[in-house]
Amino acid sequence: MRSFIHALPKVELHVHLVGSAGIDTVLELARRHPSAGVPVDRSELERFYTFRDFDHFLKVYWAVQSMVKSRDDIHTLVVGLARDLAAQNVRYAEVTVTPYNHVLDGMSADEVFAGLASGRASASALGVELAWCFDIPGEKGLIGARETLAFALTSPEGLVSFGLAGPEAGVGRAQFAPFFDTAREAGLHCVPHAGETTGPETIWSAVRDLRAERIGHGTSCVQDPALVEHLALKGIPLEVCPTSNVRTQQVASISSHPVRQMLDAGVVVTLNTDDPPFFGATLEGEYLAVASTLGLSRAEVARLAENAVLASFLPNPRKTSLLEGIASVLEEFDGGTHGH
Repeated sequence: MRSFIHALPKVELHVHLVGSAGIDTVLELARRHPSAGVPVDRSELERFYTFRDFDHFLKVYWAVQSMVKSRDDIHTLVVGLARDLAAQNVRYAEVTVTPYNHVLDGMSADEVFAGLASGRASASALGVELAWCFDIPGEKGLIGARETLAFALTSPEGLVSFGLAGPEAGVGRAQFAPFFDTAREAGLHCVPHAGETTGPETIWSAVRDLRAERIGHGTSCVQDPALVEHLALKGIPLEVCPTSNVRTQQVASISSHPVRQMLDAGVVVTLNTDDPPFFGATLEGEYLAVASTLGLSRAEVARLAENAVLASFLPNPRKTSLLEGIASVLEEFDGGTHGH
């Protein structure tokens, strides 16, 4: 199963740029910005990075964020992510970027965009196509939304979608509706986070108020059968991040994750990593964990890979090419037996 998962051409739909920074990338940034106080010794950094609890995750996340000061730093993040993806045979990723946070840290929007563009070109040379989702940091309120929309409307190369992240509790989704409406009119897809740390009502709001085309996480949807039915009926995909949900204690374990209920109900499930090195996750690892925990056949694993391709915002010819690649890998491994 491990070699089958590796061979599948894969798509990642929910990964945060700052949260994708692995040890090598952070070492490079820490040595470039020693005043940040992040360990510059590999073994010390590995200890600093070892996940302890959610507060510790935030501390590490903001430490990395604090070292992103220039277009070169953005470029370093993007290329580090691309290398990690290429090593796992991930062909395409839609990466969540929060430009407003970088601007608050003193960068200009132009510098952010220049780093993204050069990083994207380098990623392409590694065989990984990247696209961007600009997301509103919800805790920054309407000013964060206004600024993020302004960045999005400059139409940087590779931008495909508009999102909303940050703490869910106490941050109503409906207030962001006008920003999503404008983004949609500008041709962007709408992909807010919802139902990661709050109940089904947040997901309903994302669907009704923000007209979400995909939902980031959506973990709590299974608490509301009517919502599950709606998501399945409308074919609204969920960007499910199992290891992240376990690490942030939204679910107790992979085996108790509601991904099985989602699949059984006909919801379009895609597997993703969220903030992979922070949570000790990889996309291949997510597939393997879900496949082994749920006892999936190779055909069922291939279906998850297909879901991600179909839920992506790639043009149709690229989707077709990736789907053909998945089918040929399944044929090669199964010889028509479909893994049972």
